[in-house]
Amino acid sequence: MAGVIYDASRIKAYAVLEQLCECAGEKESMRDLLWQEFLGDEELYEEFVYYAQHHTIQGKMKVAGYTLLDLFVQEMDSFNLTHDTGKNTAFCNKEDMVLRAFLTMAGLKREPEKYKERFDRGFGMDRI
Repeated sequence: MAGVIYDASRIKAYAVLEQLCECAGEKESMRDLLWQEFLGDEELYEEFVYYAQHHTIQGKMKVAGYTLLDLFVQEMDSFNLTHDTGKNTAFCNKEDMVLRAFLTMAGLKREPEKYKERFDRGFGMDRI
């Protein structure tokens, strides 16, 4: 067994994803979907690893002019709008917001025009 190098980084990343999903109250299906996205996209995976290690969004990855941080802020704005708070309170589920930002980034990479159009439209009070 001499010379065998074992890298447990993916196991650690998966464990963090499990914990985040549990804290966010998300189901296993969300965890599995995100994990598949991470495995299929090295750049997105690196963003997640950075988040897992530093508990902050790196924002290095940019797609159609949007960073992961932009998408997280959009999640916060959406929460504030739907809960009519006008501000980011302790009540909001930031773990869920960051997971949704990662999922949105994966979708944005696959279909940039569709997502960019949705972002440019804004929230709109009469849209759901």
